[in-house]
Amino acid sequence: MTRSLALLLAAAVLATACQTTTPPISRERIAEIVASPDRSAADRSNDRRRKPELMLAFIGIRRGMVAMDLSAGGGYTTELVARAVGPTGKVYGQSAPPDPTRAKPAAPEGGAAPAATAPRLTSAQRLAERAKNPAAGNIIAVVRPFEDPAPPEVAAGTLDLVTLMFNYHDLGYLGVDRARMNRAAFAALKRGGIYVVADHSGRPGTGISEGGTLHRIEEAFVRREIEAAGFKLAEEGHFLRNPADPRDRNTPEPPMPKDEFVLKFVKP
Repeated sequence: MTRSLALLLAAAVLATACQTTTPPISRERIAEIVASPDRSAADRSNDRRRKPELMLAFIGIRRGMVAMDLSAGGGYTTELVARAVGPTGKVYGQSAPPDPTRAKPAAPEGGAAPAATAPRLTSAQRLAERAKNPAAGNIIAVVRPFEDPAPPEVAAGTLDLVTLMFNYHDLGYLGVDRARMNRAAFAALKRGGIYVVADHSGRPGTGISEGGTLHRIEEAFVRREIEAAGFKLAEEGHFLRNPADPRDRNTPEPPMPKDEFVLKFVKP
């Protein structure tokens, strides 16, 4: 081995080690973040189902992380991660560009125009509203396709964390090339970076076929697709599981929490 190659390998090992020298934030700090009085009432209501204290602890969130929240939506997860990584970190909240082929509401019988409604804020606009709070000022909204979600300023091997919360099932009926998306997430992460995916659990053998109807997806199917991009499963979270859920409806009957899985993958 040449001296220059040895130096390069040593530098790579050192860079990987530096990623883990900052310990995860404590459970006490996570509890403080979740209890922050400036969080919205809607987010606090969502906490009852989403169990953010357990999710952030499972992720192993650290101050200073650079993260990307895929399919950020209204920004519930984006803001929690932004608060947790602190002002030395940042979170890119990704949403896809609007689909120009999506049908507009049809005019009612008789040809009259549909009643005017207030325009719905886009995901990027909702993230921009969240970023006005100094506690979440490190949110950066990005509008990019799922297949190429990282903005230009995020070079390959830059991110510490990618999250995709409860929306992987949507990617099937939306026609997303999930293999490309997962490879893009892999490329954007540092060695040792993590990819956390949570979703509503479907029955064995259903794959992604019920994503547009029951809004569920088979856990084993998700795992196969993500591992095909090069990721290794590091840990499974059981804090949102409900074995009693028959998983045959969107909303379980009798009423009960949905069975939901949380998977943590690592880039070797």
